[in-house]
Amino acid sequence: MSLSRAIDAYPDRVGWRSAVAKLKIEKQHSLILSGSVIMLVGTAIVSAFNFGYNVAVARLLGPAAFGHASAAVTLLMLMSAITLAFQLVCAKFVARNESNGARSALVQSLLKRASLVGIVIAALLAVGSGAVTSYLRLPTPWIVLLLAFGVAFYIPLGVRRGAMQGTCQFERLAGNFVLEVIVKFGGALVLVLSGFGVLGAVGAITASVILAYFLPPMGQAFRSKPTACTPASFREGMQAIVFFVGQVIINNIDILLVKHFFAPDEAGMYAAVALVGRVLYFASWSVVSAMFPISAGAKPKEHNSSLLVVPLLLVVVLSVGFILLLTFVPGMIVHFVFGSGYREAEPLLSLYAAATGLYALSVVLMAYEMSRRIANTGWIQLIFSGVIVGGICLFHSTLREVVIVQIVLMVVLLAAVSVPFFRRKPIAVQEAL
Repeated sequence: MSLSRAIDAYPDRVGWRSAVAKLKIEKQHSLILSGSVIMLVGTAIVSAFNFGYNVAVARLLGPAAFGHASAAVTLLMLMSAITLAFQLVCAKFVARNESNGARSALVQSLLKRASLVGIVIAALLAVGSGAVTSYLRLPTPWIVLLLAFGVAFYIPLGVRRGAMQGTCQFERLAGNFVLEVIVKFGGALVLVLSGFGVLGAVGAITASVILAYFLPPMGQAFRSKPTACTPASFREGMQAIVFFVGQVIINNIDILLVKHFFAPDEAGMYAAVALVGRVLYFASWSVVSAMFPISAGAKPKEHNSSLLVVPLLLVVVLSVGFILLLTFVPGMIVHFVFGSGYREAEPLLSLYAAATGLYALSVVLMAYEMSRRIANTGWIQLIFSGVIVGGICLFHSTLREVVIVQIVLMVVLLAAVSVPFFRRKPIAVQEAL
């Protein structure tokens, strides 16, 4: 055999490189799937206890006092836009910094910023407690003051959760969410039954946030000596804030507008429908939480379309299954969860779930874009949150019409955030010999 033929017969080195690349892809798939399962289980537990909290407080306090507690919860949900923004940015850059020292420096820097923001917002709430109390018709400003104390810890809590998410510590992250909701549920029962009323319910929320901030303690990697790191940029932070402000508005504004335009009984029916629909959204968000750090940490050469396809398929399966369930057995679900007084909500369940599923798919695409680069899809979502307000204000003759407005707009939003993926030209990746 000649030397040239012997060389030609020698196996190409691309083989082992392809094998390594395949192992990395399989590991990424495994992380997304296992992380999604862990977060889904955690979300199921959190959703169950959150529902239990709402039912227990409503029954123990009665409609009026429950309304006061719900107002406090809504205020905290508005603050969640900032908390989630810090979590997303922290997760993204923790995933991109590979050494413990760099990660430690990044988290410490973000914790200082988040703590300052939390203190400022808490101070503003405390100073304006009288005005907020008057606007929301609360019985005492102590409700706002208690909440303000919790907000000081709630904002930087996002950084600690982002650190866990960025290092794919999904068990600890899910455990942190579960700890918070168990303390909130148990604390509310104890304090309300002890005679503290609505202040006890709000105090339990504050106590749960503070405990979740300290437990579990930060891992050893984040207690290492800080070294040079890839810092979080202002544009990344602004992108995250825009994204979550739009998300908070889309997830909550319909309930507030229905309460304004419809009679109390109809508004209650709609709130029950929205509560069921949010189960699908939070389940889908668990998939996004698992996908984000893996996609953000993947280098350009390691990137592949399955990082997007896998979570999209998971959300599609969740959405279709949930919609079918609500289509075929709505009466059983409504009666089991809410009782016979909510039968009028049955026809709206599957429609609302369809709107939620469409929005969840948009969220997967937007979160993926943010994990890879600076994206403009968050601004598109923010614009659509305003369009939803206008749409419901114009078309609200029935509850069904309100849901139809959202379905139509969610279809348009999904199409809009999909445009960058269709316009992007395929990039050929050549493997080195």
